[in-house]
Amino acid sequence: MASLIFVTGGVVSSLGKGISAASLASALENRGLKVTMIKLDPYINVDPGTMSPFQHGEVFVTEDGAETDLDLGHYERFIRTRMGKINNYTTGRIYSNVIAKERHGDYLGATVQVIPHITDEIKQGVEKAAEGFDIAMVEIGGTVGDIESLPFLEAIRQLGVEYGRQAIFMHLTLVPYLKAAGEVKTKPTQHSVKELRSIGIQPDVLICRSERMLTEQERRKISLFTNVEERAVISAVDVDNIYQLPVYFHQQGLDDIVLEKLGIEANRSYLDDWIEVDDRISNTQHEITVAMVGKYVDHSDAYKSLSEAVRHGGLRQRIKVNIRAVDSSTINREGLDSLADVDAILVPGGFGPRGFEGKVKAIQFARENNIPYLGICYGMQAAVVEFARNVCGMEGANTTENDIDTPYPVIAMITEWLDATGKREIRSEDSDLGGTMRLGGQRCRLRPDTLARKVYAEDVIVERHRHRYEFNNNYRAEIKQKGMVLSGVSADETLVEIIELPEHPFFLACQFHPEFTSSPRGGHPLFNGFIEAALRYQQEVRGALPDGVVRL
Repeated sequence: MASLIFVTGGVVSSLGKGISAASLASALENRGLKVTMIKLDPYINVDPGTMSPFQHGEVFVTEDGAETDLDLGHYERFIRTRMGKINNYTTGRIYSNVIAKERHGDYLGATVQVIPHITDEIKQGVEKAAEGFDIAMVEIGGTVGDIESLPFLEAIRQLGVEYGRQAIFMHLTLVPYLKAAGEVKTKPTQHSVKELRSIGIQPDVLICRSERMLTEQERRKISLFTNVEERAVISAVDVDNIYQLPVYFHQQGLDDIVLEKLGIEANRSYLDDWIEVDDRISNTQHEITVAMVGKYVDHSDAYKSLSEAVRHGGLRQRIKVNIRAVDSSTINREGLDSLADVDAILVPGGFGPRGFEGKVKAIQFARENNIPYLGICYGMQAAVVEFARNVCGMEGANTTENDIDTPYPVIAMITEWLDATGKREIRSEDSDLGGTMRLGGQRCRLRPDTLARKVYAEDVIVERHRHRYEFNNNYRAEIKQKGMVLSGVSADETLVEIIELPEHPFFLACQFHPEFTSSPRGGHPLFNGFIEAALRYQQEVRGALPDGVVRL
């Protein structure tokens, strides 16, 4: 039976529960323990798949095709365990499961209530996800005191009683520093713990976010008023990069404290890989700028995995990557000046017509000026549209998502292009937006002698998808004839997965989302190749290649 570590947050949201939990999990995994992570989200959506990125941030997709909270992306970047559908439960999913059981008669006519039926469903989900692991870290979304999180808090309280010493509670809280008074204030932390204790949960460890390290006196005061052991009051200040956190927490003895409280003996901790990652981030030798041309650039979490993957791509060559966010909807009004001095252009995934034409113009700019280009999902579809219009002479080419009456539907739903007429058979408004996508890990075959094959160094890859529309096979021959290479196709050869332009220094776009499998310790082949191509472009414009830069 796995030991459980429950992670809650107080005072304010966005303190970094997910990253803190993942950092601790990484330190524990590094000591030879098998660790998994679970996120319990209080919102009523069954999953975040239909939620706007402006409200919720990105939707992270797991190997088994679940649309989940972005914290699962943090989990996978910090630990080696792959997440799945069982690692993320929402209020909506829990209630949906309970209602389905009630309709099926599973409760034998009992009155279905929050306690015990909802809480039992939560507990069963946690225990199912924890099976086969030494430790399961369970993060509860939201802030203590929120009405919607009460069933989850009650469920973990019950699990704490049932598991005894095999369960501990870690609470993340804010210790603000008031410059006018010249001191930190512990009262918000005291009240947050008081709120937690009022529902029967006594934290074993406190992670205190503050602008500076807590003094011994401040930690002693917090310990006194919260009934938490003084050495278990851990400082969490802002670090230069989040990948310093496993080492940072280890230096304060957090993993030792947790294992001691759980009664677990483990190997010594060797965090050499995280020290190496930090060194590569802190001691760069080159610097480039990548323009990310998207429609959600005003929300920092909307492209979280993608931003991280782009930066991971520079670590192998010690390249600092500056990401310039460009709102694609402004390109038509303001022109392409924002792209004039960049070293590479990236167009991420997305949905809908807003900003699409700006993406197409940015892609045309990259193609015509030999600027390295990487397209992700919608970025591939936009690249096909741009090529069809400006190289193949298909005036008005588009995706049927944006123009139902386009004369050249080069991107369409499979149900559309299977009809030789290309006319739309099923409108998007006729379908359930939460269940019509190609989701999760799928195999892709790479063509020999292509950039994709060279970058991946494999014949078959598995990547994660999240999209509805596909490359229209009715236009394959014509587009290939004009020079576009279809370098990756689905395992059954029916769907185009990767396109590239062989005469371009680096022009590649994929239908899937490679950012979901990138990690700071290894990067990802596509992003490694893309960033290194950006450095070559920069250096070839300014002069000779520097020593040590690897040519693909």
